[in-house]
Amino acid sequence: MSRSGYVDDCDDNWAEIRWRGAIASAMSGRRGQAFLRETLAAMDAMPVKELGADSLVTQDGAFCTLGVVGAKRGIDMAALDPDDADEVGKAFWIAPAMAREIVYQNDENGWRYEERPWVMRTPWDYPTSYRVEETPAERWTRMRAWVVSHIAAAPEVVAKGVEL
Repeated sequence: MSRSGYVDDCDDNWAEIRWRGAIASAMSGRRGQAFLRETLAAMDAMPVKELGADSLVTQDGAFCTLGVVGAKRGIDMAALDPDDADEVGKAFWIAPAMAREIVYQNDENGWRYEERPWVMRTPWDYPTSYRVEETPAERWTRMRAWVVSHIAAAPEVVAKGVEL
């Protein structure tokens, strides 16, 4: 199981619909929007624009998206179990559904597929693709764009046409 706790055996469509609704509600609410804005500011303030994966902070000192906010706030992330979304949500004062979604986006949604050079060795060979993991800098760029895409513009920002 992943750090996000997501599984892909979605046999119950209504459970998935309710879950996606919980995520949408958490991210569009006042606390969720404040957290997303804080995340954007913390990411932009990073001296090295790279994100780690699979932990709030790695042995090398690389932070995941949540870890960037934790470092800015001074949260002792060594005391947190990164696999416990309820505990992480309480520590960051966000809904567990939002914590899981951010973790999923950071850790598991960054794979891309590239075509292998095709060399026909046997008559039944066909072109295949393989999975390539993104670099920490690519993860930072992707996650920053994801955070920005989920920030609702304030009415005064929309009225002035100011970009976030």
